[in-house]
Amino acid sequence: MKKLMLLGLAAIAALTAGTAQAQSTLRIGLWDDPDTIDPTLGRLYSGRLILNMICDKLFDVTPDLKIVPKLATGYEWSSDGMALTIKLKPGVKFHDGEPFNAAAVKFSIERHLTMPASFRKSEIDVVKTVEVVDDLTVRFVLSKRSAPLLSHLTDRAGMVVSPKAATALGAKFGTAPVCNGPFKFVQRVAQDKIVLERFPDYWDKGNVHFDQVVFVPIPDGTVRVTNLRSGQLDLIERVSPADLGALRADKRVKVVGVPELGYHVLRFNVGNGPKAGTPMGKDVRIRQALEAAIDRKTLVQVVFNNDFLAGNQYVNPKNFYYNEAIPVPPRDVNRAKALLKEAGHPSYSFTLLTSTNPDWVQAAQVIQAMVAEAGFDMKIQVQEHATRGVNMQKGDFEAGFAFWSGRIDPDGNIGNHMTCNGAQNDSRYCNEKVDKLIDDARQVADPAERKKHYDAATAQLLEDRPILFLWHRMVITAHSAKLQGFAPNPDGIIRVQGMKLDTAS
Repeated sequence: MKKLMLLGLAAIAALTAGTAQAQSTLRIGLWDDPDTIDPTLGRLYSGRLILNMICDKLFDVTPDLKIVPKLATGYEWSSDGMALTIKLKPGVKFHDGEPFNAAAVKFSIERHLTMPASFRKSEIDVVKTVEVVDDLTVRFVLSKRSAPLLSHLTDRAGMVVSPKAATALGAKFGTAPVCNGPFKFVQRVAQDKIVLERFPDYWDKGNVHFDQVVFVPIPDGTVRVTNLRSGQLDLIERVSPADLGALRADKRVKVVGVPELGYHVLRFNVGNGPKAGTPMGKDVRIRQALEAAIDRKTLVQVVFNNDFLAGNQYVNPKNFYYNEAIPVPPRDVNRAKALLKEAGHPSYSFTLLTSTNPDWVQAAQVIQAMVAEAGFDMKIQVQEHATRGVNMQKGDFEAGFAFWSGRIDPDGNIGNHMTCNGAQNDSRYCNEKVDKLIDDARQVADPAERKKHYDAATAQLLEDRPILFLWHRMVITAHSAKLQGFAPNPDGIIRVQGMKLDTAS
């Protein structure tokens, strides 16, 4: 650990040497190294953190989870709910000097819908055509009504890229992204740093108080904490509950936390390539047995000091859309043994894929000990976070840890992950009944009516068990006491507007 700590400190010292740790540089420690910095092709949460500073969105989410205009100034639904007209902010420029307008919105939405390997297509595929009404008015014509569409436009699907740059770079756009946010991309050194600099022509530049933002991926939580306390970092995201004691005792640091919108899961490969052909992938009884052998509440207590919440659905038990008829089940080792025996495998061996993050590794080890009592021989394979994600996407896993940071509309937590054509459905689970229930929920505005569809979809998912929902985080952020204006948000995204460093204290 000491060696890792020294390496982390050395890396940060090197990257800040040129700025002499200037007041105008905000230094952020990331939980992991992001994937491509492209709103269409991006998948990892850390990429969202960076993109949010480079690319503004049509709409945003407030800390109390209200949807507000960002690049939009307003919107109007047609009387039949089949068209959404959006008015756009005037005078906005892209980082390359090109104007932001309705044509750029049309280009970006169509890019999301048509680009190969797009992760946004299944979020907004209800958009049939995009019409440029005038320079500052765009209309989305839909194939069917969509209650969650506006919420999807508060995230990467609502980010607008420079058509000129995106056309020139194609699939390599993520190596040099050009958007219209408060900061423009300067440099990325893999596993080392991502450097952004202030965009002088930003439309809201009066609320931006840093000349530079430097992101430093440091997967080891202890190293991140040490670097924050030593002053090498100004802010660290996704703090582990294990580190809260030391942070809260340090007067130079502030810690804030809010319940997350998402979840952490154990995914099974039930239809993604040859590794789906295992008994576990084919026989739900083995997956049921594994769940019966796990005590979620003990897992949360041991690994996360009860700062996280045990869960068994795509929303946490306190959420309106939680199906209360199916609560978190207790551990039942005898039932697990009986199910394995019934499936013809009184003992069963498999490999769980996890990231290098210490919390995930510890959680895997706790689960390993629990399920061993039921007859499971669970091996643990540890990979760098982005590598783990790529391998799960292509089906190179039997079972694997994954997480989703969550969205304000329930469709954002379930649609892209559990429908047959969902872009983030690494399990390749496909049940037409679930697809129809989710689709029906999208076309209903009333929350109570939508909940009926989601409750039925939840019941079917728990019967099929392509995923074991395990826990819901607190989004815990720690920052220097000198950093003012940070506002935590349940989506976990860092919004730099209004933040500044007080160097006088």
